[in-house]
Amino acid sequence: MKRALLFVPITLFAGLAAYMFFGLTRIDTTVLPSVMINKPVPTFNLPAVNDEIPPLASDDLKGKVSLINIFGSWCIACQYEHDFLMNLQASNLIPVYGIDWRDTPEQGAAWLARYGNPYDAVGVDEIGQTVIDFGVTGAPETFIIDKQGRIRWRHVGPLTQEVWDKELWPLITELREEKGSAGLVGNAEL
Repeated sequence: MKRALLFVPITLFAGLAAYMFFGLTRIDTTVLPSVMINKPVPTFNLPAVNDEIPPLASDDLKGKVSLINIFGSWCIACQYEHDFLMNLQASNLIPVYGIDWRDTPEQGAAWLARYGNPYDAVGVDEIGQTVIDFGVTGAPETFIIDKQGRIRWRHVGPLTQEVWDKELWPLITELREEKGSAGLVGNAEL
């Protein structure tokens, strides 16, 4: 009898380990919910990275469907998605705005000079308060903003053609078709 009791902790541990293993494999780690979905964009007024690129404020996002991309010069994944953003800007399918997170204006301007500027306007969030207000957990993150200035979509990680085709473009098209919307007509392929 005492010998059988020795196997109880081992059996409990094995059962708990199996439960956790199978339970964790059912979680979709590519989806990070945001409490900001369908809520107004936080109010902000960020300075420009330099005199050549316009600054960014929350009022700039009203009246049109737009995209906000959170990036930083220190972000390796931001370099990975940068070519896609450059192509998106060249396509003129949607206004693209950037928030340079945890950089000085000089660092942000140097990064954009080196890799190219895919943004209509860029605001510098040196202390990170605006990014915190958006609920950002890391860079890059991208948000779709509707005409009323509400956050309608959040993507964590680099943007790719696949993300554009499956998630972004269908949502942008839908948001533009909402009452009172005037959207661009164009090819969704970048």
